[in-house]
Amino acid sequence: MARAILIVLDGLGVGQAPDAAEYGDAGSDTLGNLAAAVGGLNVPNLAALGLGNLHVIAGVAPAQHPRAGYGRLVEVSAGKDSTTGHWELMGVVTERPFPTYPDGFPADLLDEFTHRTGWGVIGNKAASGTAIIAELGDEHRATRKLIVYTSADSVFQIAAHDEVCRVGELYRVCEIARELLQPPHQVSRVIARPFTGPSGAYARTPQRHDYSVPPPKELLLPVLQDAGVHVESIGKIYDLYAGVGIDRTHPSKNNAEGMATLEGVYAAAADRELILLNLVDFDMLWGHRNDPDGMRGGLEAFDRWLGGFLPRLHHGDLLLLTADHGNDPTTPSTDHSRETVPLLACLGGLLEGPDLGTQRGFMDVAATLADFFGAPAPRRGTSFLARLTERGTA
Repeated sequence: MARAILIVLDGLGVGQAPDAAEYGDAGSDTLGNLAAAVGGLNVPNLAALGLGNLHVIAGVAPAQHPRAGYGRLVEVSAGKDSTTGHWELMGVVTERPFPTYPDGFPADLLDEFTHRTGWGVIGNKAASGTAIIAELGDEHRATRKLIVYTSADSVFQIAAHDEVCRVGELYRVCEIARELLQPPHQVSRVIARPFTGPSGAYARTPQRHDYSVPPPKELLLPVLQDAGVHVESIGKIYDLYAGVGIDRTHPSKNNAEGMATLEGVYAAAADRELILLNLVDFDMLWGHRNDPDGMRGGLEAFDRWLGGFLPRLHHGDLLLLTADHGNDPTTPSTDHSRETVPLLACLGGLLEGPDLGTQRGFMDVAATLADFFGAPAPRRGTSFLARLTERGTA
């Protein structure tokens, strides 16, 4: 049997990257600053794997005999978006950043959007998603114009109240926007942001949907499929890869649903299967909303779930925990942060994991998965699989 699981803790960085200042993120440290702000974290299962060995985190002591290989990954792609992070985890390095629009999108672009979709536009600025629906929700309902906005990331976001624009129509509009947004305006993602509720109490629904740029041909996932590996995804993973290289996907509205789905998928998994899970709440609910208490609660809930899941990991199966970027909830910014990300690599039956150090490039995850499944290695990246067995297995 050879099964692997990759869990991406969305936005859970572990300290500023070497080039963080170039992105305006000097001092960002999602896990370290979060733990300090809340008086420490209670995550014994992550600690046992070696989380406290790779970074100073209040409440998380280094393990004397960590059960996983532990280290950090430094992103080499240009950008700090979910797409670039996830692509790099699967072997694709983005040399040029996707375009961003801190001052809003060009008027001619929005005119063409209105022409093609039949919907007018309000907003057109960089904003927090919850803030802009609070600000413009009433106007949107009165004018029946869609709220279009962006952020520090390369995104074209469309918010609509479900009484004004039903979800199916919003998805249609987003598909048109994805077709429209070609170079030089090829943003990383078009995002549907449906919301509901009365004036003064608007709330986003779980029916968000991302429309990403299709990844380049060097993506690892189709290579794994060609090598006989069945690939399943849970959560927004499918959207970020535009479905490329994924055999089956499972929707997930939140962390709890994602973790529960993983349990079922793994229990039913056959030989040579890769399961990809993104836990979006760390980023969407707590990082973007500068909510360290919420992030602490979410991380501790994940840790409790992990404590129940780890004993089910079959001998020889591979579990990788990492992130795609940072999103420090303690800084004034509500956007992603350019940070290193954690790497915890647990092999079923592993007695003690090695210090994997700081590795340049998320692509090492792709190289390791290719090595694990005996598939052709990606063009860039170095496998750390052999190092996981340096200290022996049970």
